[in-house]
Amino acid sequence: MKENSSKAVILLSGGQDSTTCLAWAKKKFDKIFAITFDYGQRHKTELLSAKKIAKLSGTPLKIIKIDVFKHLTKNALTDKFVKIKIQKNKLPTTFVPGRNLIFISIALIYAYQQNIQNIVTGVCQTDFSGYPDCRNEFIKSMEKTFALATEKKFKIHTPLMWLTKSKTVKLMQKLGSLNLLKYTHTCYKGLRPACGTCPACKLRIKGFKEAQIKDPLKYAKH
Repeated sequence: MKENSSKAVILLSGGQDSTTCLAWAKKKFDKIFAITFDYGQRHKTELLSAKKIAKLSGTPLKIIKIDVFKHLTKNALTDKFVKIKIQKNKLPTTFVPGRNLIFISIALIYAYQQNIQNIVTGVCQTDFSGYPDCRNEFIKSMEKTFALATEKKFKIHTPLMWLTKSKTVKLMQKLGSLNLLKYTHTCYKGLRPACGTCPACKLRIKGFKEAQIKDPLKYAKH
């Protein structure tokens, strides 16, 4: 059931999770505004995916350019010389410190200016790949911090927080929007068709397999 005359800002990366959240938000709110970030990522495929998905779903999209990460951090998503690795007792090299902190802060600023109290993001603690800024504790702290900073209450909705990838796939099927996943971008290598071998591709493939639903995305290796 939709919330009466309500609006929301959604962080849309062009990936599977944020696109699922977009479909979820479309059912819950009357008006959705999407925001995505050009943050110096090695591959611009996800930006193209976000634009395509926003257009297909009839969602206004704002793209914000940020270049702070390439100046301050070294990670596999913004630096082509850093290899994609899952490290024992360490965060994976794909972790971008402060990324969700900055992204959500900007989304909250945008929502504040538009007099919108709802933010939707696809972070997930169940399949969070070791990223500490995908945890529920972090999201709740952001709600509290921004309320203190603005004297205004905001709700950050995380519909995927406790879902496995397979349950996320089933949710998209229930929402009747599986076709949108054809245009999403998952591959860390930025390939189309997706590589099928990087950690992100493997997690997605596993989710669809466990859900027993055919993935509309094409892979080079599967």
